[in-house]
Amino acid sequence: MVNAMNCQQIIFRQHAVQRMFERGIQTKAIRAVIESGKVIGDYPEDYPFPSCLILGWVEGRPIHVVVAIDAISQTCYVITAYVPDLNIWHPDFKTKRSL
Repeated sequence: MVNAMNCQQIIFRQHAVQRMFERGIQTKAIRAVIESGKVIGDYPEDYPFPSCLILGWVEGRPIHVVVAIDAISQTCYVITAYVPDLNIWHPDFKTKRSL
């Protein structure tokens, strides 16, 4: 399992910044999710770095953040962030509904 909590540096990919702007998610919220959220999905085969899906709560709002982690440089690359949709996720926001 990748460990986003060990990241020394956080880099926001262009796609993530665009989506954060569109969705009204601030940088400080992403940092809070990475620092204190729970990994709910682990994708060790992702390239060029393993990635994970982190669930965190910021001001009572659930936020999902996908990060790719370069373990050697201890850098987290934020791929995207979004508020999970109850039509797709169960109320715990940890598991997807069967569609």
